[in-house]
Amino acid sequence: MKKHFSTYLGCPLGELEIVGTNKFITEVKFVMDRGEDSDKVPEILRQCKDELQEYFEGKRKEFTLNLSPEGTAFQQIVWSELRNIPYGETTAYRTIAIQLKNPGSVRAVGHANARNPIAIIIPCHRVISEDGKLTGYAGGLWRKQWLLEHEGNTSGKNPTLF
Repeated sequence: MKKHFSTYLGCPLGELEIVGTNKFITEVKFVMDRGEDSDKVPEILRQCKDELQEYFEGKRKEFTLNLSPEGTAFQQIVWSELRNIPYGETTAYRTIAIQLKNPGSVRAVGHANARNPIAIIIPCHRVISEDGKLTGYAGGLWRKQWLLEHEGNTSGKNPTLF
């Protein structure tokens, strides 16, 4: 079993816990309280902190990290598709299901989206309902709204469906 390490980043949305191995990021999640950093924080976790800080400063629109989220084969496919949503733009659950050539999987896409273990970097916050309304976000809808407004402000785009 691979050893996991963790580190924390304070950001405009609260505390983020970053978890990974020596080679991969496995989780980025919002936490209530800052914990203790691992004794030895691997370079990739330090790089993740730097890239997230640049994102919050409006200087980074794409992440270059090696990711290894744990999930089912279907979840992996959905999470991979989420990474194709451009910065400052949004899409709908149904659109993702159609892109996966499985239009009947809208609910399954929603469930996979909700179980995304790598917040922000795998941009599940960019998925909204077909009518343009914000729907569930594990970190809370206020965070989803903040992330979309942040990306809209720093990209010059107004994130909408079409």
